[in-house]
Amino acid sequence: MRDPEPGASAQCLAIKDELSFHTLGHGGTYFIHQLLVDAYAAQHATTASKPITTAFALIGLFLFAERGFSGKEVQRAHMALARRSRTWPRFQPPESRGTLTVADVLAVPPGEGRDAMLERWAKSVWLAWSKDHGRVAGLAALLPRAPSPR
Repeated sequence: MRDPEPGASAQCLAIKDELSFHTLGHGGTYFIHQLLVDAYAAQHATTASKPITTAFALIGLFLFAERGFSGKEVQRAHMALARRSRTWPRFQPPESRGTLTVADVLAVPPGEGRDAMLERWAKSVWLAWSKDHGRVAGLAALLPRAPSPR
């Protein structure tokens, strides 16, 4: 058994892993799993988290929630940003991390309802970081050429 990230419990990590089986099993080009990865990382970020982890999670949530990107488009954006050699800024996590959790997503039976709940969770986490929205938008502007939204 692996240890959870700082800011997460072993139980929460187990729920995330179970949900990952669902999201990784999706076919198609949407790649909803990326939303799970980014929402989970942002919701469980601490001041001890790696700066790149939190920055990429927030950029991914920004691109999804504000620009309408699919998970696959967010993944491509992450790859483009990773090719840039840079130091990523640290973020001070907000008091509240959103109104929904990974457990709320897993509680919905598999299918369109669960996928919709995952999207609601991702948007909830993004809203929780509202004090950093401008800063994250500035980081997303570093993309060499913004991928087109879905």
